[in-house]
Amino acid sequence: MYQFLSTVFKIAVISLLVGAGLSFVNITAVDILGSVGLSPMQLWIYLLEFWDWAVPNMILGAFIVVPVWLVIYLFKPPRA
Repeated sequence: MYQFLSTVFKIAVISLLVGAGLSFVNITAVDILGSVGLSPMQLWIYLLEFWDWAVPNMILGAFIVVPVWLVIYLFKPPRA
């Protein structure tokens, strides 16, 4: 768990530094989105569409994955 949190912290710090550097040279997120042909509103709509697609599929998959995991966990030999 420590390694995961350490990695998340490092990514956050590097992202902050890169964002500050881009801000220093007057590059904004809207500029970057515009260069790939998106507006912030279009990006938000795509994220919502992805969410609407992903959540039901994750729940559907969990109906199979969770019981299989539970059976494997229950029949696993005890640790020493």
